[in-house]
Amino acid sequence: MNSTTTAALTIELTPTQIRGLKLAKLGDLHPQDGNRWTHLGATETYAKSDRFKERPLKVKFATTATLEQLTGYGLLKGLDPDAEAGETPHGITMAGKMWLLKHK
Repeated sequence: MNSTTTAALTIELTPTQIRGLKLAKLGDLHPQDGNRWTHLGATETYAKSDRFKERPLKVKFATTATLEQLTGYGLLKGLDPDAEAGETPHGITMAGKMWLLKHK
């Protein structure tokens, strides 16, 4: 195991950062309006158990600040190295997956 992965496993994340990392595990995060990042084409959905569709489930998102912190730790990475960091989709790294396996 290299030192980058070992260092990434020893960091402590806030609950907001953990939610952002779990969201990235489900799929690549794309920039949206208002400093938000979420999955491409994400829309409000309804609970499967809600027969009358009265309670919408909100779209889960991560903020730009959270995304930058996770990228700084090496848990997320930009998928297009030629584009600016604020415009390229981000995906979870192997270190991020290992952190989730070890801690949650």
